[in-house]
Amino acid sequence: MIFILVLNSCSSEIKPASFETISVTETYDAAITATYSKAEGKDKLSKTINSNVDNALVETLSTAESKNDLKTILKEFNKEYLDFKKDFSEESEPVWELDIETELVYQSEAIITIAISTYEFKGGAHGNDQIKFLNLDAKTGHVLNLDDFIENNDEFKALAKSHFTKTVQLKDSAVNMEDVFFGKPFQLPENIGYSDDGLVLLYNVYEVASYDQDYIEFVIPFEELGSYLKME
Repeated sequence: MIFILVLNSCSSEIKPASFETISVTETYDAAITATYSKAEGKDKLSKTINSNVDNALVETLSTAESKNDLKTILKEFNKEYLDFKKDFSEESEPVWELDIETELVYQSEAIITIAISTYEFKGGAHGNDQIKFLNLDAKTGHVLNLDDFIENNDEFKALAKSHFTKTVQLKDSAVNMEDVFFGKPFQLPENIGYSDDGLVLLYNVYEVASYDQDYIEFVIPFEELGSYLKME
């Protein structure tokens, strides 16, 4: 499936990136799947985007260590699984799993946001999953940090806190922030990304105290973000 978003721009000479979805087709002993977004073409913008997507994928995986490309990581994960089976041949452990998926969730003339979802299972009670938002400059393909698209950080944090409180109170009407953030006051999540409705703030399970071992996620609508966004 190919994601294509046609953008009309009178002032920009840079052609917006078009994306295709790539699936890894190699067969492994472990249950490994990888489906990810790739910018089409060989121009500088596409190459920069793809390099940053690759880097972000690698950074999300515990198997990565010093590896720097996805295919090597998949092979290493499979090798680790085979070594484990060899060492514990009498154990009836289930097949290891590694699932990687990306989704292009937002694209404008200024911003591209790609959501990266990974799940790793190496036996035991449960696997580890996380979601990472990758925000890229749509004109250069460079990675954007929060300070690149948010200003008035303290005021934005206060706005985010109010939305967080409303979201969490759906589960618990007596929320203590220090209990949620392991003894600290309210913290912004590691992952903030754009969507068609506004900014998505997502806390992976390890960022907050347990709420049924689930993500905490909410959207701040664009109409509330007028004075905070540098880019849209």
